[in-house]
Amino acid sequence: MGVVNVTPDSFSDGGRWCEPWEAVAHGLALVGQGADILDVGGESTRPGAARPSVEEELRRVVPVVRELAAAGVPVSVDTMRAEVAAAAIEAGAGLVNDVSGGLADPEMLPLVARAGTPYVLMHWRGHSAGMQANAVYDDVVTDVVDALRLRVEAALLAGLSRDRLIVDPGLGFAKNPDHNWQLLGRIQEVMGLGHPVLVGAARKSFLGELLADPVTGSPRPAELRDAATAAVSVLAAMQGAWCVRVHDVAATADAVRVAARWGREAESPVFGAGRGGLQIH
Repeated sequence: MGVVNVTPDSFSDGGRWCEPWEAVAHGLALVGQGADILDVGGESTRPGAARPSVEEELRRVVPVVRELAAAGVPVSVDTMRAEVAAAAIEAGAGLVNDVSGGLADPEMLPLVARAGTPYVLMHWRGHSAGMQANAVYDDVVTDVVDALRLRVEAALLAGLSRDRLIVDPGLGFAKNPDHNWQLLGRIQEVMGLGHPVLVGAARKSFLGELLADPVTGSPRPAELRDAATAAVSVLAAMQGAWCVRVHDVAATADAVRVAARWGREAESPVFGAGRGGLQIH
């Protein structure tokens, strides 16, 4: 899943693709590098980010979704708002990626149920402005899995089809670095929910902290975290993740191809097991 941020304030590439034509060209370039899905978002979810108005999010997202879908590209819309999701679906989006798991907008689950669109349901504990204050867990993996299970149940009650649900543990969202590593190390427990799993580690701060300058202690800058992201992506794929969400598609696709070829020789029974046959159109 290639990231197309149509935002001025995303943490690693904010402001680079703000004009629709720039975002479309960037998205098509990511497809050329091997992206299977493009995730178009108009609201930054970095810690501390302020929310745009609904009108502004629609202005940012809908033209980009329409052009990419018209080019035959599978498109996901990254939004917490049912109104934006509805407009994006009408414009051609084939998947809704909701980082709030339906908690930010009570109309989201009924909308997606009516549309019949595949839906990514992420673990979430509040909007960006204050979410890191909620990074308190008894056991982060158990707590995240339990919370995701409840949101899956809510989605099913709203009428979503079980085979259209994807779950995301929400790396970096109300999580400290140790929480993120624990979730990755025990990702099989997330997969135990029985749904395809999306892993979104791209350029996140826990990688920057791991790779901090040994002299100054300064975290590795976001734009220099792609090699680390590719390593996480390979390990997630080897564990059976359905999809990884990344900025640098080319390096990630190459790394996963190498690992997959190695896995075939080793007759690995796990690699790619989580793809589940779910297709996004």
